[in-house]
Amino acid sequence: TYESVVITAIPPEKMFKACILNGDTLIHKIVSQAFKSVEYIEGNGEAGSIKKVTFREGSQFKYMKQKVEAIDKENFVYIYNVVEGDALKTKLEKITYETKLEASPDWGSVCRTTSKYYTIGDFELKEDGVKAGKDKALGIFKAIEAYILENPNAYCKYPNIEIASTACNEYQTIAFFLLVFGVAAYDLQTANKSS
Repeated sequence: TYESVVITAIPPEKMFKACILNGDTLIHKIVSQAFKSVEYIEGNGEAGSIKKVTFREGSQFKYMKQKVEAIDKENFVYIYNVVEGDALKTKLEKITYETKLEASPDWGSVCRTTSKYYTIGDFELKEDGVKAGKDKALGIFKAIEAYILENPNAYCKYPNIEIASTACNEYQTIAFFLLVFGVAAYDLQTANKSS
C-alpha cells in the first residue's frame, strides 16, 4: 500500500468534476500524446463500469482495463481497480486506487490517493517502479490543474457567469445568492408598485 498527497488551488468539486467525472475526455484532450483512446466497454462511469484505456504506440504499455468500484459525488471519492492489461503482467492480480478530494482552508483542495498492489506469489514490488507510476499520475494531475487555471470558467456550476478568478466555486455561491436575491428584490419592487 502506498499513499500520496497533492495540494491544489482548485476547489474539490471542480477538481473532481475535471479529473473524475469528465477525466476521460479532458485527459485525452490535454495529454493526447499518451492516450490513443478511452472507452467504456461496460456501463458509463457508475460503479461496476469497465473502461479500456489504450495507450499510443511507443508507450511502455499497450492497454489496461479499469473497473469502477465506487464513485461518491457528494464526498469526492473515487475507487477503481486495474483488472487487466500488460501493466499487471503475470506479477499482479490487480491494483486498487482510491482517490479522495477534501477542501483545504484556502479554498483549494487536498487530493489523497491510496494505491494497493495485489501481488501474485512471492513477487515484490520495486520502489522505483511505483515511484515512476506516481510521477506519471502526478504529471497528469498537474496538467489538469494547469488547464483549469488557464480556463477558470471550465467546470463551474454557472459557466455563463463571467468570473475573473481561478477558484470560481466560492464566487458561484455568492453569484447564485445574488441572482436569487435580485429576483426576489425585483418581485418585491413589482409587488409594491402594483399595490
